[in-house]
Amino acid sequence: MRKIILLFILFITTFSYAQSTGSVVGKLTDKEYNNEPLAFANVLIKGTTTGTTSDFDGLYSFENLDAGTYTLVFSFVGYETQEISVNVIAGKATEVNVVMSASAATLDEVVITTTTKRESETALLLEQKKAVEIKQSIGAEELSRKGVSNAAGAVAKISGVSKQEGSSNVYVRGLGDRYLNTTMNGLSLPSNDVNKKNIDLDLFSSDVIENVSISKAYSSKFYSDFAAGNVDISSKDYSGSGFFDFGIGSEINTNAISKDFVRSEGTGHFGFYNRYAHDPFAVILSHGFNPVNAGTPINTNFGGAFGKSFNFKNGAKLSFYATGSFENDYQYRKGSSIDYTNVEKKAFEQAEEFEYGTTTTAMVSVIYKIDTSNTLKFNSLFVNSSSDKVGYFGIDGKGRNRDAIANTDEGFYQQNIQFNENLIYVNQLIGTHKFEKIDLDWGFGHNFVNAHEPDRKRLSFENYQYALDNDPNTNPIFYSNVDFDNQRYFQDIQDEELNGRLNLAYKTSDKVKLNFGYNARTKERRFNNIRYGYDIIDNSGISDVNNLNSFFTLDNLNLTSNEGTYEIKVIKPYPNLSNTNRPGRFENTYKGKLDIYAGFLNAEINLGEKWLIVPGVRVESFKQYIEYDVINLGVNGNDNISASDVLYLPSFSLKYALNEDQNLRFSASQTISLPEFKEVAPFVYESVSQRIGGNPDLLGQKPGETYTNVKDVSHSKILNIDLKYEWFVTKSELISLGAFYKQIKDPINQVVAFDATGTQRFFRTGEKAQIYGVEAEIRKNIITNEDDNAELSFGLNATYMHTQQDLYKDIVGSNFNVSFVNDKEELQGASPLIVNADINYSPTFFESYKPNATLSFSYFSDRIDALGSGQLGNVIEKGIPTLDFILKNEIGKKFEINFAAKNLLNPSVKYIRKTTQGDIVVTSPNGKDVSNYKKGMNIGLQFKYKF
Repeated sequence: MRKIILLFILFITTFSYAQSTGSVVGKLTDKEYNNEPLAFANVLIKGTTTGTTSDFDGLYSFENLDAGTYTLVFSFVGYETQEISVNVIAGKATEVNVVMSASAATLDEVVITTTTKRESETALLLEQKKAVEIKQSIGAEELSRKGVSNAAGAVAKISGVSKQEGSSNVYVRGLGDRYLNTTMNGLSLPSNDVNKKNIDLDLFSSDVIENVSISKAYSSKFYSDFAAGNVDISSKDYSGSGFFDFGIGSEINTNAISKDFVRSEGTGHFGFYNRYAHDPFAVILSHGFNPVNAGTPINTNFGGAFGKSFNFKNGAKLSFYATGSFENDYQYRKGSSIDYTNVEKKAFEQAEEFEYGTTTTAMVSVIYKIDTSNTLKFNSLFVNSSSDKVGYFGIDGKGRNRDAIANTDEGFYQQNIQFNENLIYVNQLIGTHKFEKIDLDWGFGHNFVNAHEPDRKRLSFENYQYALDNDPNTNPIFYSNVDFDNQRYFQDIQDEELNGRLNLAYKTSDKVKLNFGYNARTKERRFNNIRYGYDIIDNSGISDVNNLNSFFTLDNLNLTSNEGTYEIKVIKPYPNLSNTNRPGRFENTYKGKLDIYAGFLNAEINLGEKWLIVPGVRVESFKQYIEYDVINLGVNGNDNISASDVLYLPSFSLKYALNEDQNLRFSASQTISLPEFKEVAPFVYESVSQRIGGNPDLLGQKPGETYTNVKDVSHSKILNIDLKYEWFVTKSELISLGAFYKQIKDPINQVVAFDATGTQRFFRTGEKAQIYGVEAEIRKNIITNEDDNAELSFGLNATYMHTQQDLYKDIVGSNFNVSFVNDKEELQGASPLIVNADINYSPTFFESYKPNATLSFSYFSDRIDALGSGQLGNVIEKGIPTLDFILKNEIGKKFEINFAAKNLLNPSVKYIRKTTQGDIVVTSPNGKDVSNYKKGMNIGLQFKYKF
């Protein structure tokens, strides 16, 4: 159709000029991408300044050319430049179609060649325009421009997406971790956290990301556990003759820079802990409590990448890409930590927390291109992420505890010294094979995660006000209501998963393509923990609460009657051993297993040039199993539960091309949501002022139990409907408007118990939940240069949602009960309003200097963090605006100096509980151990050199 329009324009033009001139028209295709249209390639008339670029469909044209012979020069970054002689005849159009391909000779000066198409903003817009499903992507180019350092920050720049402050939780259209899936190169990724289904996207640095995409509408190729969307991280690779770059940077946080930082004893600067082989009892006997100096709180980061390709005589190519990086982060938080349910249990109006975090990333990618039709890729990723927190609660001497022994109104004080390390290994083998009418894609993955919390130290004191009065005759004492008020805690989680995918695409004609596919994954989690408590025998006073090593010495350990100051207790001793001053067995354990096997079929049917219809169906079998042995349920604590089903899930999508630059899309599907392991396992995790645990009833009923409003269902059924309009105004400009609806039957919510403990658990709280929403996005160029590239541009996207769910009056389960006063409520985790915006200035009038300045803004409005039960109000996460400024300076072709100032508005991070007495500031298991704090601004400088 485009060719006909071009020829028609040509005819009118030549007629008006009395047929004295001619034209050249044609189409560029990409040999490296199965001869798809090649957009944004340069076409120049040699010896002149006349040139053009190919459009989205690979088409180009020159009009009003005098009759004669011309040489056209076709070029695209990383591809062989071609010169073709053309004879222009007056009154006629000459058609020149060119197939562009990569060339070793022209790759010498290119860092990323064929893959740059999937990193650039314009290329990803083209991919979005042509995509069968509704999805959005953000590439490495945009990540760099906006100063985004990881995948979590990347997805938060996409419309309808927000990130929870103080955690790695990502919400898509108001739906959080439970409703999301995360993949890398189309293969499942593990979770690194016992409390989550998805991996922490903060762990994926921009060095390993080619692009990040979110598919918000379901396709039969995805696993059925889909509601909010599927986040896919495409890893970087390389094709070229070789490159190496290295960068180093430094950053300060305005809160942290003036503090004397401390961290756990036994941990290293690079975030590794080397005592996992030692028995926890041996660790507590050998190593003390006191934190150690963490060094000057200046953040540092460094990393490098290199790539190399080898071409063989038979046309094969072997390409290597490797990257490695390290970064650390000092954070200081000062706020409050209050445990309030139906009454105030603990309250620290003044609390502070020092956190030292590290991320070490290494990735290797090897691609063997056998020929133009067959490619193999091996990808290996290693990530070590650590968090080292030292918290002091009640630092003003006014901490309160209703169960205190000495004084319930003041002087209660706690220390929490906690190190978490996550070691993640991801290995993938991927193949693509193209034949005349058949394309075959497959992949296998193995994931392994070791998530450790070794030797958390938590100590409790009374009369801490005496530590502040400078009177040597008055001292704090230990709070020792039970042995485990002062404790050492060890926790370990191991996740292992095998997964695979297979897709065979058969093109029956130019109008119809059939996709046959298979997915499978088997995942196993093993969890255990153990605590050692301290029974304080001599509680006459502590002269220095910051030097506990002088009290907890081996000499002071009470091995005979009343000759020491303390004893070590364990809950589950070994048979024939005492529970005092002896090693013990695991206190809580659980094992989870999930097996999924599925086949799918869909058809891509083109009806004419405007309509694309994709009906599909997925048949999926799943089995979920949990066995547990936990102490908090007493005789009911050793049990198991399982659920299985075979699902038949239809999907349908439609794309109508209003014209060459505008699409109208519709999608409808049936999916499900499975509960996460941590939502089912009844183990209770206790932070300083919060407790959270799972509920086995989420997998259905058990024989012999009596239930009220607990259905015998193991999953939530979800109806998804999407409608979207897209207008690709130019190669880098976009206007889109969308509407969506979701209905979730038997939804799961996080609920705060209406009792003295205030333990948060998960329940199927009603018959259904509904979500109505609209999304809008605009990307606009304000100033462009002579090549039509933006010098000043802005982007804006916004999402507005209305959510409502039914609530049962009473829920009586096998172990846990809850009730609600209201019969309707908003959906937990849903922000009614989400906004992302940025403005970018990148002038091009300097010859060897390329500045790029970006100011980016994001905001999410208040949302429910946890539902309150009984007379309790909901816990609300207050909305947060974020403003960042990024300045990148490319000097010549090899050197960069980059500046960043982040969190310029420095808002307060706050959780509150709605009560009849007004809003009360509380903490959340989804956030940090303090609330109502400011993060501080991060100001940094980075240097990067390309060899």
